[in-house]
Amino acid sequence: MLCKNCARVLCRICAVAQPWSWRVFSTGTPVFAAPLWHNRAPVFTFSGSKDPAWRPLRGFTPDQLPRKTRQWLLDEGSLTQRLLQVSGGAFRVQRLHQRWQFPLPSERRLLGLASRQLALVREVALLCEERPWVFARSVIPAPTLTGPLRHLRQLQNQSLGALIFKNPALGRSPFELSLLPGHSPYIDPSLRQEGTAWARRSRFEIQGKYLLVSEVFLDAFRPWSTGA
Repeated sequence: MLCKNCARVLCRICAVAQPWSWRVFSTGTPVFAAPLWHNRAPVFTFSGSKDPAWRPLRGFTPDQLPRKTRQWLLDEGSLTQRLLQVSGGAFRVQRLHQRWQFPLPSERRLLGLASRQLALVREVALLCEERPWVFARSVIPAPTLTGPLRHLRQLQNQSLGALIFKNPALGRSPFELSLLPGHSPYIDPSLRQEGTAWARRSRFEIQGKYLLVSEVFLDAFRPWSTGA
């Protein structure tokens, strides 16, 4: 809970902030604040501990990254296509959130965004056999959502990967990896788990426009145990 003095300070800030007002949430973990446009839904939420510690491949030893794990984390093809294959077609995308937000600090750096620049953030669960195998987060700057890529605004429950991998001009940066605790605030609350979860991310480029995609492999991800 907030102390009385802190609450008074926040109230004074709320009284003068224009066009923003601030709503304070206590989640049982550190208290955080989310700005709201007046009379509108929240534009973003922020927790200072949400950004994972991403590292390049050279930051991991072979013992830390077994071969069958490496085969999935470092595969540069379409994850959607691989999941379709190993699930026998029992695959679908469930959109969890899609909204304009301030990206996390490391996301801003990779995308070359200013500190107060919004991006469209989309979070989905990739379901195989009706179980969530992967949690995916995409960060798409506003300039990317113009011209031939403007249709990315309206993906709904479509696979982002299935669309962008059709573009012959697609480029992809080397992967960054992270081993997340299952309760990491980076993972959607509905998908958090007891065990750790491997995650990867890379930046895509299409005709000079960028977007960032991260994928977290959850406990239900069957190929870990089958070696598929």
